[in-house]
Amino acid sequence: MPVSLSRPRIAAGLCRVAVGAAASLVVLDGAAQALESVTVQSGRLEQRQFDAPASVQLIDEATLRRAGPAINLSEALAQAPGVVALNRNNYAQDVQISIRGFGARAAFGLRGIRLLTDGIPASTPDGQGQASTVHLPSAGRIEVLSGPLAQIYGNASGGVIQTFTRDPDAVPTVSAETLAGSFGLRRSDVQLAGRSGTAGLVADYGEFSTDGWREHSAARRRHFNGVVGMQLATDTRLRVVLNAFDMPYARDPLGLTASQLANPRAAGTNALAANTRKSVRQDQGGLVLEHRFSRDLRLQARTYAGTRENLQFQASNTWVGLDRQFDGAGLQLTGFGALGKAVTLDWVVGIDHDNSAERRQGGAALSGEKVGVNRNEMNDAGNRDVFAQANLHLGESWTITTGVRQSEVRLESRDDYLTDGNGSGAVRYRATSPVLGATWHASETLNVYLNQGRGFETPTLAEAAYSMPSVGGTPVGRFNPLLAAPVSHHLETGLKWLPNRAARMQAALFRIRTDNELVAALSSGGRTVFANATSTLREGAEVSADRLWGASWRTRFSWTWIDAVYDQPFGQVVAGRAMPAIPSQIAFASLFWAQTGWAPAGAPPRLGLEAGLEWHARSRLWADDVNTAPAPGYGVFNARARHRVQVGPVMVEMFAGIDNLTDRQTIGSVIVNQAQRQYYEPGLPRSVLLGLNAKLPL
Repeated sequence: MPVSLSRPRIAAGLCRVAVGAAASLVVLDGAAQALESVTVQSGRLEQRQFDAPASVQLIDEATLRRAGPAINLSEALAQAPGVVALNRNNYAQDVQISIRGFGARAAFGLRGIRLLTDGIPASTPDGQGQASTVHLPSAGRIEVLSGPLAQIYGNASGGVIQTFTRDPDAVPTVSAETLAGSFGLRRSDVQLAGRSGTAGLVADYGEFSTDGWREHSAARRRHFNGVVGMQLATDTRLRVVLNAFDMPYARDPLGLTASQLANPRAAGTNALAANTRKSVRQDQGGLVLEHRFSRDLRLQARTYAGTRENLQFQASNTWVGLDRQFDGAGLQLTGFGALGKAVTLDWVVGIDHDNSAERRQGGAALSGEKVGVNRNEMNDAGNRDVFAQANLHLGESWTITTGVRQSEVRLESRDDYLTDGNGSGAVRYRATSPVLGATWHASETLNVYLNQGRGFETPTLAEAAYSMPSVGGTPVGRFNPLLAAPVSHHLETGLKWLPNRAARMQAALFRIRTDNELVAALSSGGRTVFANATSTLREGAEVSADRLWGASWRTRFSWTWIDAVYDQPFGQVVAGRAMPAIPSQIAFASLFWAQTGWAPAGAPPRLGLEAGLEWHARSRLWADDVNTAPAPGYGVFNARARHRVQVGPVMVEMFAGIDNLTDRQTIGSVIVNQAQRQYYEPGLPRSVLLGLNAKLPL
């Protein structure tokens, strides 16, 4: 039977963690600096993070820089409660990120959560996304939204990750950075940022390469990110966003079986013989126009377009290639009004229209080279959505939050390779996603909220590509229009507390029931058939705390407990089995010291030495639905140090880091339900990173 949040041991456990964190926050307040008040996206409306009626985590620029070499999103996201960020150390498959269990089954890239960069979708209409296209050296902040309010973003919004390019410097500057690390890791970066008159620019070009710790895991990337902001008129501003990503190669070492873990550096079965690898090229551009009609009414319009080319060679001696074109547009109107002496209303209404069309081909391969074509399709996905959200403020004590999104998602495949029959097909999904909640502003330092909502997640085009065979055990290349979109019902309650000017704490309880969950029904020859087989239940708790101690010390802590189970049987899976790739507990803690104190948000970092220690931990997780393949839990320590000095006009920053300080052997991530039981992707041993950054005002 699934564990209930009402059980005394869970409530008591959460109380112990909350009380312990609270006690650590309250004491020694006398000499502490104040934490900055920050504004975040609370659904589609901007609010103070403290007032947002949802679990919203913000990772600022300074925290991003301390988290690691700025290569993978998992570096910083690991400290956000509710987020499981697993680094595969396999650049052919990207990092594995899930939020409250959504996205955990993804074999590659992102699935079940929405990714946006500078307000522009980085997820396709069918719910797929690639975290590798986010260029972290120029990122200014990351926001993570989970719970019912995330459903305002539509299909596959089990959670929302938004990344934002940093603001340009007041004085134009140029900076250059280089770093090197264990196993041939190298990254270099050049950035130009500044303002001139009514325009601002951030332009960043970087290169990354690694030889890889595991056999056959070398990779290389090139990345450009540019944002230009222009004040066209007093009340009108235009932002131009350009992004280019080129990964000429990423070797795929594949997963290992339990017995192969005896040599964790080895490549998986057939990786060398098939020369498994991936290459990617993606270019996109977007425009975001903002116009303020008055102090209380403003309009935002966005449009974007791009292309993506992807070629992958698989262990089954096959290849898959796609050539994608995508575009979209959105419009939203945001307003504020007074409805009475003590009643005010913030509201937003808008539309989103996104399209993705890709030529997908595949065939046989020999030693990593194409030798034939047996698949040629045109895959199309699109969505047309309308949404609205409102916050009704009833005096100083209550806020009612409500919202709704009406979505229509279209999936279509045209089969142009008819030798094996016509596998064409199409399907449309329509869904209404409502949200309703309330916040009690108990005091200026304590908010308590409760909300509920409904979301949905359509199959991706890849999941709808194959049908069950009429005879035999090989999936048939026929589009499957019978898959239903899983529907999730979210309930969340939480509190946000500012025990003093130097501390903040958040806690949340959540319960999510999903009907018609998609599962792998058959996998053979690199093809997988999906089916709606069961319902699932996710129950959990999250706690996070941030604290400044005097001028120089800072601590951060987060803890998540989640019980994610199949609560109905299907196939060989009995009710109560844990959902794979979701640990029951994850935790993060850090302690950092700054010689000259911490700079306020938005201010340049201060000169002097910074040093600290991080602890990352997770419990055991399962790699398969039937819970026969465990990946043991672990706790690892990372050490960080930075030193900044002024040399004439140049600010020089030297930094060093050691990951997995105690050299613990770990499983970094798992490949869920891998057909050959090659589930395991080993984590890195102890590794060292050294870097240098120089910044010159122009």
